[in-house]
Amino acid sequence: MREIELKFLIQNSRLKGLMRQARVKSSKVTQLAAHYYDTPKQKLAHAGIGLRIRKEGDTWVQTIKAGGDGIAARLEHNAKLDSEQVEEMLDNNQLMPDLTIYKNTPIAPALASFKRKKLNKNLTKLYVTDVERTTRILAESNDNEDDNSIEVAYDYGKIIHGSDEEQQFTIHEIEFELISGDIDFLFATAKTWCKRYKLCLSTVTKAERGGLLINGQNHSPAVSADLSQLIAHKDSSMPAFIRAAVHNCLLHILPNSSAIVAGSENDDHVLQLRLGLSRLQAAINTFAGGSDEINPDWLPILKQTTSLLSNYRDLTYISNHIDPGLQQHGAPAVNWEKDIDTLKIKPIDAVSANDFQLMLLDLIAFTMSDPNLEPNAETLASEQLPNNLSVQQKQLTKALNDFEKENDSDIDDSQALTEIDNQINNLCYSSELAAPLLQKKYSKKKTKRWLKHLLKTKKALQQYRGHSRFQQHYQKKSKTDPQALFGVGWYAIKLNTYDKQLKNRLAKLKGRAVF
Repeated sequence: MREIELKFLIQNSRLKGLMRQARVKSSKVTQLAAHYYDTPKQKLAHAGIGLRIRKEGDTWVQTIKAGGDGIAARLEHNAKLDSEQVEEMLDNNQLMPDLTIYKNTPIAPALASFKRKKLNKNLTKLYVTDVERTTRILAESNDNEDDNSIEVAYDYGKIIHGSDEEQQFTIHEIEFELISGDIDFLFATAKTWCKRYKLCLSTVTKAERGGLLINGQNHSPAVSADLSQLIAHKDSSMPAFIRAAVHNCLLHILPNSSAIVAGSENDDHVLQLRLGLSRLQAAINTFAGGSDEINPDWLPILKQTTSLLSNYRDLTYISNHIDPGLQQHGAPAVNWEKDIDTLKIKPIDAVSANDFQLMLLDLIAFTMSDPNLEPNAETLASEQLPNNLSVQQKQLTKALNDFEKENDSDIDDSQALTEIDNQINNLCYSSELAAPLLQKKYSKKKTKRWLKHLLKTKKALQQYRGHSRFQQHYQKKSKTDPQALFGVGWYAIKLNTYDKQLKNRLAKLKGRAVF
């Protein structure tokens, strides 16, 4: 069975109002006691598999979840167990899953890489969950055979370490699962609740949170881009490709945004979320013509959120990395904590913002919509992508020409340089996404050389602009703290060194027509 589910974290300030909607007369309250199993080294978790035995009211159910699209859809198999047998095994502390029931099921391929007997022997109970679940059904009639139906489930409880009950995580979330009918009803309902109660999307499952508890972590490590997860092939239509590109960006964005809304202040989560948002902007800028369903309102939200994350990340990076490094070269210490504290908008505020969360829902819905319903569904991506990249390359060439006119001597961080940075990011990220679908004569030779050179230019530009931003922060800081003047001088020297290198890179980039 394919499970399509959206999960949200709940802000405490909105809980009372939400509970009035969740606990109506028709709602049902069930106590769920679940035992989660894996190997001591969590091999199932590393393979994206969750395995549990859970008491649902008076019934014991063995459930395995695996695969799916990495965002809202997963494969799920449920099997009811003999309650008397389970209770007897519990009394003897011998309750274990039975993996033989998956032999001829759709979930079997997920376990194919494991030796079944060895896996069964190594399984152990790692943690348990004790959750009160309040469910209600939302339904509406439609023109199809099945009515639209969604289960809304509010979960409150805890995850408990299997060998140390003192170690616990609190569970406080709401889920929307499509039971039958049109997937659009699921997203429309989720958006209504999201607007009303300021909900925040989370892709972290209970199994993942249990794994974090076992490993003594509050949040999963930051997730970086993984182009191997791009689901596109040579026969992909242009609408199918743009959905695949957005989906790949969401696999980069959502784990990091989920960690931030759950309270992470880790620099790496902020950095990777910012990079994921930049990749998504590039995909939309370059490939928007490939779909009539791209919403132009997405780009302003992406740009604003990226900017807010960059401001925070610059200051935390200076405080945690730059300033300690300068002190090793004789610089006096500069305290940046007050500057960070006085920022009006922190990452959690930017990511929890309702317009950002609603945009994420729109993007997920877009990736799950049918590309074959679009007017240009017959257009092959492999034929259209070189044209898209050629247009993007011309925009970069124009930005390079404008910059050349403005800067006859030393480089400064002008608006023209900002535009070059934007265009290089767009072309770099979109070329990486498109590369697997380009014709051989492009992908094997020209594109490979082009990307290598483009990445070198991008790195040089990022170093220069990063040093420029850091110098500006030290310059501003020096007005209230003279000790920051060391940083001002340090980056003045750095910028002078990188000026020539960046000029050479930009000159080599200009005029190279590839696509």
